[in-house]
Amino acid sequence: MAATPPDTRTRILQAALEEFAARGYHATSIREIAERVGVTKTAVLYHFPGKAEIVGALAAPMLEDLDAAVAAAARLAEPVAAKWAVIEGLVEVWLAHRYLLRMNLYDLALAVENTIFHRFRDAMVRANALVAGPDPDFERQVRASQAIAMLSDPIVLFADAPAGALRAAVLRGVRLLLDAPPDLSAGRTEGSAPDGLARAAAEVRLPDGPGRPEGGGTADGPALVGHGASGGSAPPAGGASDGLALPAESAAGQAGNGAGAAPTSGAARVRRGRPGVMSPAMAETARRMHAAGSTAAEIAAALGVSRATVYRHLPGPEQ
Repeated sequence: MAATPPDTRTRILQAALEEFAARGYHATSIREIAERVGVTKTAVLYHFPGKAEIVGALAAPMLEDLDAAVAAAARLAEPVAAKWAVIEGLVEVWLAHRYLLRMNLYDLALAVENTIFHRFRDAMVRANALVAGPDPDFERQVRASQAIAMLSDPIVLFADAPAGALRAAVLRGVRLLLDAPPDLSAGRTEGSAPDGLARAAAEVRLPDGPGRPEGGGTADGPALVGHGASGGSAPPAGGASDGLALPAESAAGQAGNGAGAAPTSGAARVRRGRPGVMSPAMAETARRMHAAGSTAAEIAAALGVSRATVYRHLPGPEQ
């Protein structure tokens, strides 16, 4: 048997990322990855026993960077310095591996391998503790988890925006939450959304993502969905910061008005009511909140969707 070229492993990982991003982890076979690389299925299996090991290899650099960022922040003695060090460190990690994170939005591929999930979870628990600070009360713990959670989504949704501008915008948003948080609960009834939240949510224009149905659709399938058919933020054909790039044909298939593009005047009318669809990540959050005891009204207010939308994504009595 001829010796395997030294760059075959990297080419397999590149092809796998492209296929997972375009078709989803579960819908992609080893044979299809092999065909994209131009090798046999046996050659792929020589490097990786299965798809889970491929995902593990794709995730390893991100997990190493994540552990390093959290550890560096934890070494700081001053709690405020540690808080902002871990926040800024996480932003850098998400920027460096934003296309891998985008792949995960398709069908939670990074959760298929327990080692990846546990390592990621443990790092995020440590990061939350650093943001919450010493001896936090319940509100500070919740605020810390909100700050951590708001770092990754904008980076994934607007992955093609200039890194400097994206970094600055994300950090400004976190500072608004942590440094001068407004009291949104005053004068509200239980389960109601803050003034303007429903209107703002109704105008959200999520970029087209891999597997998104044309013209919208629902979030029941493995697709990132939003309102309208607006601006893509697909990975460029060049190369991602994590060393792996999505192909030109995938980028072209996802491109739209540009990441975060403003709606045209004809599409700028405010839609009434709350959005009727949720992304897979939002649906998972809704299920977790429901399992923890939150009511449908509370979940709807937190996610900025209607209660009917929440009910569609909650498990039935038989489940």
